Amino acid sequence: MAVPKSKVSKSRRGMRRSHDRLDMNTYIEDAESGELRRPHHIDLKTGMYRGRQVLEPRDDI
Repeated sequence: MAVPKSKVSKSRRGMRRSHDRLDMNTYIEDAESGELRRPHHIDLKTGMYRGRQVLEPRDDI
């Protein structure tokens, strides 16, 4: 069974965990509507994705 040879300090533990944080969501401005949307996602206001109509446009958003 593996047993640590020495205690890991708070600093070293924190440095190891420095990349475990969640990144902020990325938003881009849609070319046609000017609304903010996630990249590679459907624009819910217009229902468009990559120039094609995939959903009915919604008025309540």
